[in-house]
Amino acid sequence: MPEEKEFKPAPEVNTAGPQQDNSLRALKSWTRDLFFSVAFALVIILFVYQPVKVEGSSMEPGLEDQERIFINKLVYRLETIERGDIVVFRYPRDQRKSFIKRVIGVPGDLVKIVDGHVYLNGELLSEPYVPEEYFDSRSYEARVVRPDTYFVMGDHRSMSNDSRDFGLVPRANIYGKAVFGYWPMKKLGTVR
Repeated sequence: MPEEKEFKPAPEVNTAGPQQDNSLRALKSWTRDLFFSVAFALVIILFVYQPVKVEGSSMEPGLEDQERIFINKLVYRLETIERGDIVVFRYPRDQRKSFIKRVIGVPGDLVKIVDGHVYLNGELLSEPYVPEEYFDSRSYEARVVRPDTYFVMGDHRSMSNDSRDFGLVPRANIYGKAVFGYWPMKKLGTVR
C-alpha cells in the first residue's frame, strides 16, 4: 500500500501586486481629502462667506447689475459697522428681499441732504465713489440716526431706493459686508 502524504495547499499569491494596494490607498486618501475639503467649504459658505448676485443698478459704477460678489457674514459679529461699508441687509418693508447699499450714517449721526448733496453732522460729505452724473437733486430733512439703526444709500443716487425712501435700517437686518468681486473677471478684486 502506498504511503499517504499530507496535502498542504499552496500559499496564496497576491496577484494584484503592490501597485493595486498603492492605488487603493491613494483612492481612499483622495476620497477622505475630498470629503473634508467639501465639508470645510460648506462651513465657510454657510457661516463666513456667501456668494451673492447684485441685481439692479443702484450701486453703479462700483457694483454693476448681475455682478457676482462674496459677502462676509461673520465680520459684523467681530467689528462695528462703519460709514462707507457696503452692506447687504433684509429690506425693512419685505424681509424676504435683500438689498445692497453703502452706509452713510451710523447711530448718533445727523444726516441731511440738500439738492442731492449729503451733509453729515453739519459738514458736506466727500463722496468720490459717486460720479457727478449719478447724483440727483432730491433733498432730505435733517434726521438723527437712532441707536442700532443705519442710514444707507446707493451710489447711483438717481436710481436708488434707499433710506431716503424706506427709512433707517435696523442693525438686526444687516447680515453681511461686500468684500470681494469675482465675476465678471474684469471686476475681480476687493469691493471698495
